[in-house]
Amino acid sequence: MSHESQTPSFSTTRRDASCGELRRHDAGRRVRLCGWVDRRRDHGGLLFVDLRDRWGRTQLVFDPDRLGAEVFAEAGRLRAEDVIAVEGAVRERPEEARSDKLATGEIEVHVERLELLNRAETPPFPVSASAREGDDVAMETRMRYRHIDLRRPVVQQRLIFRHRVVMALRQALDALGFVEIETPILTRSTPEGARDYLVPSRLQHGSFYALPQSPQLFKQLLMVAGYDRYFQVARCFRDEDLRADRQPEFTQLDLEMSFVDEEDIYRTLEQVLAEVWQRCKGVQLERPFARLRYDEAIARYGSDRPDLRNPLEIRDVTDVAARSPFGFLAEAAAAPRTRTEPGGAVRALRVPGAADRLSRKELDALGELVAPTGAKGVGWIKVAEGGELRGALRKGFPDALGAALRERLEAQPGDLVLVVADRNADVAAAACGRLRETLGRQLGLVDTSADRLVWITDFPYFEYDPETDGYIACRHPFTQPAADSIDRLEDEPLAVRTRAYDLVLNGSEIGSGSVRNHDVEIQKRVLAVMGYSPEESEQRFGFLMEALRSGAPPHAGAAIGLDRFCALLLGLDNLREVVAFPKTTRASCLLTHAPAPVDPAQLAALGLRIRSDVSVGE
Repeated sequence: MSHESQTPSFSTTRRDASCGELRRHDAGRRVRLCGWVDRRRDHGGLLFVDLRDRWGRTQLVFDPDRLGAEVFAEAGRLRAEDVIAVEGAVRERPEEARSDKLATGEIEVHVERLELLNRAETPPFPVSASAREGDDVAMETRMRYRHIDLRRPVVQQRLIFRHRVVMALRQALDALGFVEIETPILTRSTPEGARDYLVPSRLQHGSFYALPQSPQLFKQLLMVAGYDRYFQVARCFRDEDLRADRQPEFTQLDLEMSFVDEEDIYRTLEQVLAEVWQRCKGVQLERPFARLRYDEAIARYGSDRPDLRNPLEIRDVTDVAARSPFGFLAEAAAAPRTRTEPGGAVRALRVPGAADRLSRKELDALGELVAPTGAKGVGWIKVAEGGELRGALRKGFPDALGAALRERLEAQPGDLVLVVADRNADVAAAACGRLRETLGRQLGLVDTSADRLVWITDFPYFEYDPETDGYIACRHPFTQPAADSIDRLEDEPLAVRTRAYDLVLNGSEIGSGSVRNHDVEIQKRVLAVMGYSPEESEQRFGFLMEALRSGAPPHAGAAIGLDRFCALLLGLDNLREVVAFPKTTRASCLLTHAPAPVDPAQLAALGLRIRSDVSVGE
């Protein structure tokens, strides 16, 4: 990830070299350098200063015999992060003073002229390239002093890596005939699953723009307009509760193609991403990527974003549990599917060789682990020598049922079996998925030697909304239903599948997309399922309906979340590490103190006033 060797050739009025480019062959050259004082050392009358810029570090030598007393005294007053300019001669270091840890470690610059450009106050935390990453500094402190944090070499390398990724994406797409086109930031609200950031209009009081959650409709309009292949490095905004992997404003690589289907999107993105891996990580990515239907991903992994580096798989044992003498197992297995519920299920996870790796206390704590999914507990069984079942749940699978359970799970002596039963199959699957993820990491089962990517396909189109007693789209409603699902739109909305797909990297979703609706009649039917009358559909999406009626080609697209993508490529858990000026989990900027109150005159011009009697969330 080093960038010290990637220094361009440049010369300005103040400098003719960077702090990362000088080498042994430059000995004898006179140079002008600028940068920040990384550290200063006093060795027997000589002063040594490491000068740092974005490109690297160079050791400066201040010799009192070559400098006037005033200049040498000024050098002695230098402090960390002072900004200076120097001029001097490049010399080879003595053999014993060379450093193989520094790209410039074979040379030093003997300073003949020093100019203090700016004195720095003591920074709130170490910036020096020799200091560790600063992970012991609270993130809030780093965000408050982000202009200082961004100066740290490790942070600079992350942002430069992000730049390399974006450049690789742009060049790969350009080579494939894509055109980069910017779409509006001030637009209108559309139903895309999260709250919009609203911007009041000064010229039309009572009307609001919405900041885009994605360029979705505009890129579809560009396909209608005949641009065929579009992409954009797009800024997007979502007013939602935040996590470590979410920001209120984020960047995505957005693309759309005409006269294509899913296979074309898969091939294109796989080719583009393979170039990113090759250019930015020096790794040959295995293609084609794996594929899983949504139902299969949930059944086998308990998640629609499975980490395929984890070998553990979930099995359905509902039919076995239906005959159990334990009432909660049989009742869960017998729970019927309804208009709003998927029916009951019993799921099991076999953990090979783990019978003795978890203590009784750790096994009992698994119930707390799955509680956020809605599951009421986790049963466990250990397989002893000879196939005997032991543990809290063994009596729930007596005799032939125990044999059937072992056969279904291919359980061997020494294995641990975890069982979750629930009247809602989605809860049982999610609980087992959580167990799989946690135990895979805890027991060291995840193979971190390579990246694993997988396409998840055939998602449900709708989910039931108890607040409205109606249906909402699981993602945006402009996706084309699967051909064999279209006839179920009105009568069985929960059975409708989409031509949508997600791309998952090592257990994290990095992108999503779909084949779009280009048939206006199908688009109307989808909106009707969501409760939009024909008049409401025309009022909110009339411009899209008009475009679809004007000769819309079949088209499809996708988007890659660049913040998360870059963080994962660098092995970072927090995407704030690859965002220059991130916000907190309360959507605040600690550096600029945004959001902030505005002048009453500004509110008046917008026709707005602040009500103090309304609390957040009302």
